[in-house]
Amino acid sequence: MASEQSTSRNADMELGRFLRARRTQTSPDRVGLTVGAGLRRTPGLRREELATLAGISIDYYVRLERGKETRPSPSVLDALSRALHLDDAEHQHLRELAARAARYTPEPPPPPSRTVRPHLKLILETLRPNPAYVVSRSMDVLAWNPGGLALYAGLADWPATQRNLARYLFLHPTARTLFPDWDNQVRGCVARLRTLAGTDPDAPDLTNLMGELLLKSPDFAKLWERYDVIGRKSVQKTFHHPQVGVLTLSGQGMHVEGTPGQRLGVYTAEPGTPDHDAMLLLDIAAPHPAKRPDTKPEQQRRGQS
Repeated sequence: MASEQSTSRNADMELGRFLRARRTQTSPDRVGLTVGAGLRRTPGLRREELATLAGISIDYYVRLERGKETRPSPSVLDALSRALHLDDAEHQHLRELAARAARYTPEPPPPPSRTVRPHLKLILETLRPNPAYVVSRSMDVLAWNPGGLALYAGLADWPATQRNLARYLFLHPTARTLFPDWDNQVRGCVARLRTLAGTDPDAPDLTNLMGELLLKSPDFAKLWERYDVIGRKSVQKTFHHPQVGVLTLSGQGMHVEGTPGQRLGVYTAEPGTPDHDAMLLLDIAAPHPAKRPDTKPEQQRRGQS
């Protein structure tokens, strides 16, 4: 019972945390407010300013932000979204947090799966020389082909159980040189994790990773406090790879059917381009798994001897 009450309280507070983060990062100029001369003690908007812009009472908004009001109507959520100039992903996240706080969700989401099915491992192999891997929702690298592991230079040096893309970005010394736009990469990484943690704040796979990164990385802690949320989208990434040089690849992530939380990530390059040539070199240079052992039945081996 105590655990259920703690989970409920976290859901209530997460809505307030998100509203407070967006409020303190929204400048008065952005929403058309004229600020007089003098120093403002409050970063971003004041509570009363946001309440006025959204057309709700100050007391009601304060209760929302403090987690004491957990059932805002859709019209209130829409008004707050307009007042804060939220984008589509942020607006949807606000709705999901409100639904969770109000206990509209009838049951928790299914636990994430860490078991990678054999046919999916076969798909990874057939995708070569394109780097490909399977990750959990918390970015643990669960399976990979040679290029998929080698693309993140130095990741193979870590034990398989420690291979996580968020951990790599913030804690591996090679990450900052591998990505010329490291700042953008880590902002997107934290925003995706923030979205997950907002709707499932007590999940062990997320809380363990968040606790480690908050403790070990000041950069992560600073971005975590911003509470940015974004959606996933296809992007091009440039890698300054120590083995094959500079290559720019198009990335695509896809949900894996029937495996909660797993995603297949694939990188591609146009054949005949220098990027594709570098990708081929990466696949060739990557350490390949050992050949599968002979699995013929004992009687069949004896018959051939």
